[in-house]
Amino acid sequence: MSYSLKKILQIIFVLVLLFFGLTSFFIPVENIQIRIFSHLKVTVFSLYANQGTYKIIADGNVIASTSGEADYKFSLKGDSVELSKNDTILGTYKYLKLSGTNNQEIKLRIVEPDRKGRVYQGNISCSANEGTLKIINEIELDNYIAGVTEAEAGSRTTAEFYKVQTILARTFALAHINKHITEGFSLCDQVHCQAYFGKPRDYRIFDATEATKGQVVVDENLNLIVAAFHSNSGGQTANSEDVWGSKTSYLRSIVDTFSIKMPNARWERKMLTEDWLLYLKVKHNFPVDNAEAKKVALHFQQPSRKVFLECNKSKVPLKNVRQDLQLKSTFFSISPYGKDSILIKGRGYGHGLGMCQEGAMRMSKLGYKHTDILNFYYQNIQLIDLHKLSFFRDE
Repeated sequence: MSYSLKKILQIIFVLVLLFFGLTSFFIPVENIQIRIFSHLKVTVFSLYANQGTYKIIADGNVIASTSGEADYKFSLKGDSVELSKNDTILGTYKYLKLSGTNNQEIKLRIVEPDRKGRVYQGNISCSANEGTLKIINEIELDNYIAGVTEAEAGSRTTAEFYKVQTILARTFALAHINKHITEGFSLCDQVHCQAYFGKPRDYRIFDATEATKGQVVVDENLNLIVAAFHSNSGGQTANSEDVWGSKTSYLRSIVDTFSIKMPNARWERKMLTEDWLLYLKVKHNFPVDNAEAKKVALHFQQPSRKVFLECNKSKVPLKNVRQDLQLKSTFFSISPYGKDSILIKGRGYGHGLGMCQEGAMRMSKLGYKHTDILNFYYQNIQLIDLHKLSFFRDE
């Protein structure tokens, strides 16, 4: 089958899906389970219903209801959870859940270790798990997407950029929905999945989520893309194979002029020449005792993105240098600085794959639409409205 015919058939398939509303292909999805404070060893937390009415279910039985008048505390007790109300112990249970009505909100604060309170929509469940309290937020998908959008993109930006971020967050969530399925939840709240800190404060994010409801990004084979993004590209994004080792049709390197005047476009770092050469020699077996190799090491330039610092047959992966030296990006050049140091002049912040957030923000402020931004940073993609999609799969 020719490429053009294959492309035509794919487009026809998409149109058929949209025409029939996908009801015969997919099952609607409403809620998603997110483990919150997953990076902490939580032993005590408190909460109360901020809005709505909740039932408190303990080991399958309804033991109380609350509409915000009571402060509940959950404490780890061995392999169980102790529940108290206004400092009065109600009992010890294996599993607890606050199950609410419409428009419910819960204010939750981690007491040990001490953390600021956050507001969550949806339901909260809790159980003991390997010396910590495992807290799960069961929430409507788009309310979760709204929370991710603010956590990943910040606030006080444009409506069009919020639309871009909500689409990417939704695409990522659906593509990785089973990432933690063996642990009893869908995703965690850290960057291992997507950052999520509860209900967003900027209500324009909910407007953006509603405006893009059901929209996801797919590649030319109708697979959900890896919705990669980073802070700043430094003027050029990266190829997927140069960072992750595997090639995709949509994560291709492009020249990105929108990012070059943004806050994270440039950075510098000084380092002793002796330390730099020793690092290359010990860590990467780079022949710094050779005059030519030493010259390359001290005068390394990247007018455009490279993958290696190399001389003859010796190659040093720049992604390893970035990780080892904790640099902001792999897009850097090196030159002598003074008598005994080097100057590392870097461009961009992050892995460089996919959307540059600062560049996208700049594009939105210049009047570009969210569809323009997506098609600029991702190649050979399609934006599909799958608001009835329940397409849960691992990558």
